[in-house]
Amino acid sequence: MRQFAISLFKVSQTQFAHIPKFYFSKKVVNVPTMGDSITEGDVKELQKKVGDYVNQDDVIALIETDKVTIDIRCADSGLITQMFAADGAKVEVGKPFYEIDTSAAKPAGAPAAAETKKEEKKEQKQEVKQEQKQEAPAAQKSTPPPAAKPAEKKPVAPSVTTPTQRTEKREPMSRMRQRIAQRLKDAQNTYALLTTFQECDMSAVMEAREAMQKDFQKKHNVKLGFSSFFIKAAVKQLQEQPIVNAVIDGTDIVYRNYIDISMAGLMVPVLRNCERLSFADIEKTLIDLAEKGRQGKISADDMVGGTFTISNGGVFGSLMGTPIINAPQSAILGMHAIVNRPVVRNDQIVARPMMYLALTYDHRILDGKDAATFLKKLATSIEDPRRILLDV
Repeated sequence: MRQFAISLFKVSQTQFAHIPKFYFSKKVVNVPTMGDSITEGDVKELQKKVGDYVNQDDVIALIETDKVTIDIRCADSGLITQMFAADGAKVEVGKPFYEIDTSAAKPAGAPAAAETKKEEKKEQKQEVKQEQKQEAPAAQKSTPPPAAKPAEKKPVAPSVTTPTQRTEKREPMSRMRQRIAQRLKDAQNTYALLTTFQECDMSAVMEAREAMQKDFQKKHNVKLGFSSFFIKAAVKQLQEQPIVNAVIDGTDIVYRNYIDISMAGLMVPVLRNCERLSFADIEKTLIDLAEKGRQGKISADDMVGGTFTISNGGVFGSLMGTPIINAPQSAILGMHAIVNRPVVRNDQIVARPMMYLALTYDHRILDGKDAATFLKKLATSIEDPRRILLDV
């Protein structure tokens, strides 16, 4: 009878769906879906171990895929009774990841998730205060009387230190870095890459931002940045030259009637349907994606797709560069640092805030004329933003 009860307990819950859930206090949680086309990942870090009590929505592990690092959160509160993967192990979507006993009582004195975060912040503040006390400037103490002038010492020859033994360190590449390396090399091997350049006077955009910043921020509760101007200018040109928004697929050219712009950086999130977005919509979407990235909540779905890419190396001080196409796309725009340079205006040499723009394109689908026209007209729209508003 006892053996029968044990075997009955181990039978899959799906065969007894009519039985109330409290009969199954232990449940096996599988590796969740992590986005389209992602079937596996590596356990980057287990934040909980067997015997730990977890609250609902606690992060139990970090799984790194070739696109993003994902927080695996607990769907229920309970005691972890078994882990089916260790740090560094490869896991597959839908396979068992951990077992949890949802009927286990919370240990006495165990804080809730919100209380734990508050205590951590409190401890950090206390540590900072203690360090500040220990590092209090000596100026607060009574000033000692000036000491007698020491006798001059003869210069001592500098000691020669023998260099330490030269070493090398080898560590495995992360899954994401492997994927990035593969995609970049594939782009070089597949596409006929060519880059064209154009300089752009940023005076008008900077003046517009300065003049309208307060009103824009007051109405939309978000700051007006440079990116929205470039996205709007790119959308305008992509609509005028749909071939730049197209891509080669085998022996066909695929045209899209939508514009999804990838914003390249440490991650490459995608702004969907940019042709429908206003300046305020763009700025708010960029802030939302940046915040998700900082919190580690950005998903693979946020970075999938894209018909055109904008890369801003200027935030790192880059003056000029040749970006690589983000497959499967046909072009990428590179923004760079704004630098005051002497230029000729009305036969006079004046200083202007200038930026070099670069457009790397697939020469298989875009002719030099298409690329040069696209970049020149985009720069013209930035130099006179009224063209964006009036669609001229």
